[in-house]
Amino acid sequence: MADIIQLLPDHVANQIAAGEVVQRPASVVKELLENAIDAEATHIQLLIKDAGKTLIQVSDDGKGMSETDARLCFERHATSKIKMAEDLFQLKTKGFRGEALASIAAIAHVDLKSKQEEQEVGTEIKINGTKVESQEPCVTPKGTVVSVKNLFFNIPARRNFLKSNAVETRHIIDEFQRVALAHPQLAFSLHHNGSEIFQLPSTNHRQRIVNIFGAKTNEKLVPVEEETEILNVQGFVGKPEFAKRTKGEQFFFVNDRFIKSPYLNHAVTAAFEGLLKEKTYPSYFLYLNIDPKRIDINIHPTKTEIKFDDEHALYAILRSAIKHSLGQFNVAPVLDFERDANLDTPYSYKEKQAEHPIVEVDRNFNPFESEMKFSSSSSTSAKTSSGKSNFQPNFSKKNEGAWEALYTEFDSSKPEADFSNVEFESEEVTGSLFEDEKKSESGNTFQLQKKYIISSLKSGLLVIDQHRAHTRILYEDLLKSITVKAAISQQLLFPLILQYSKQETAMLRELKDSLEQTGFVFARIENHEVEIKGIPNLISESEVSILLDQLLSDFENEIPESGFKQTDLLAKSLAKSMAIKTGAVLDTVEQIAIVNGLFACKEPDVTPSNRKVFVTLAVDELEKKFM
Repeated sequence: MADIIQLLPDHVANQIAAGEVVQRPASVVKELLENAIDAEATHIQLLIKDAGKTLIQVSDDGKGMSETDARLCFERHATSKIKMAEDLFQLKTKGFRGEALASIAAIAHVDLKSKQEEQEVGTEIKINGTKVESQEPCVTPKGTVVSVKNLFFNIPARRNFLKSNAVETRHIIDEFQRVALAHPQLAFSLHHNGSEIFQLPSTNHRQRIVNIFGAKTNEKLVPVEEETEILNVQGFVGKPEFAKRTKGEQFFFVNDRFIKSPYLNHAVTAAFEGLLKEKTYPSYFLYLNIDPKRIDINIHPTKTEIKFDDEHALYAILRSAIKHSLGQFNVAPVLDFERDANLDTPYSYKEKQAEHPIVEVDRNFNPFESEMKFSSSSSTSAKTSSGKSNFQPNFSKKNEGAWEALYTEFDSSKPEADFSNVEFESEEVTGSLFEDEKKSESGNTFQLQKKYIISSLKSGLLVIDQHRAHTRILYEDLLKSITVKAAISQQLLFPLILQYSKQETAMLRELKDSLEQTGFVFARIENHEVEIKGIPNLISESEVSILLDQLLSDFENEIPESGFKQTDLLAKSLAKSMAIKTGAVLDTVEQIAIVNGLFACKEPDVTPSNRKVFVTLAVDELEKKFM
């Protein structure tokens, strides 16, 4: 039998490796940014067009590459980071495999310009799908510029699997934020299609977080710091009252490398036990410094997973450090919620012995003394010579006539009127115009467990989930408001000013027209502030921030690709947030309004997310229960 095993050509092997390293444009951004950091750059610029599908360009002012290194860096497993296998457990750089540039060059048009400080001219290399087109000297400043054009041009299937520009841009921003948060001492900038998204100066960790996520983040942060023999923990956690409904602002950095660790995430959540509202997640930005020998990074192509040699110790240290910070900054509640600081014992009295109190009593004091003197003098003056008391009260009764004379129209000289034939209205109301209607209504519906509305049918019982039913009603009303007729808006006496990050304000700017159709009125939407002067009449002012936060999180997780999907997702998110919640007590009128509103909908059976709204229980089924 002929031999069937053969070595793959380099271009095929590079494309296979590219499938692991380069999953989407954000993967290219991550690799190029990390290479710039390893090159000891101080300023890094990222420029993208069409969400990275057309162009991804990273410029840095690092140490650059020689002519030979510039050509060799595109070979597989060519790296300056490690030299032997033992170096894998002493890594202090971002990259170490030597696969990134080779994989990128296999699926894109790559243009590299690099120059070292001592060189007079730099080197420019152009590669087209692993094929080197040219390498020649060029004029370029110190550092390296890598331009990746037409990503996946030679793999149409991979290019077709990419999401919309909005989705891919969001992934690129996420990767950019992770790298920028890990290295606040470096200056970063990000431009997309010619517009500036981020301009981050060199600063500290706290200010870098504020520059990325907005000024309102500063008041949310609680510093965390702990030094042990195993690891050092620094960073910030968010205050419990600012916990979000999504896991967006959760960042772990191990030796300045972003990682994902459900185990350590559980440690943070355990530290917040008892402080968070239901279905909310804390924000945290935690930087762990640990001996490279105690971790293994080489377990996943994306390098976002790390294996620790003693995870249990890390869990305990992280949990206790966060608990300590929450208590130290008075974020965690004290046991005595009614304690009055004015009643605490002063420090000067701490060592003082207790003494018996001295009580002085005036035994001659008589509170009735003045009253007794007055009564005795009055009785003496009232006595007569006969010795009898002739006391006269200090008020006199005047004869003002009969009390009936107080009424001018009443003539007391006339004989007494006969009222025996006059009928008076009964004081007790015995009937009501609406009594029969109320009785019939209360007999038709009632609320069960503050969650379900029970209504009677000819064939049995109807059980309706009140939250899902109201969601369906609001969803169809909102769709009608957005597409047909604008909803009614209530104007605010004082404008409401909310703080958001740049990405969130950009998202609100895209949704502005649709939100105004639902009843919102925006005065301005700037980089970090949103001013609202009108809100839908179905919500209160205190619910606006919660509703918009939920809306933004929904759009971050599921960015629509078309106008209809955007409208549909907006209506779904608003309806879910505005609907009455489980546990709300409804009176009879409200119950009937929900029942009638539900069956006036086009699709009363299911919610906008295709969940069942009501069930029916036939009389036959009830009878079987008693058999």
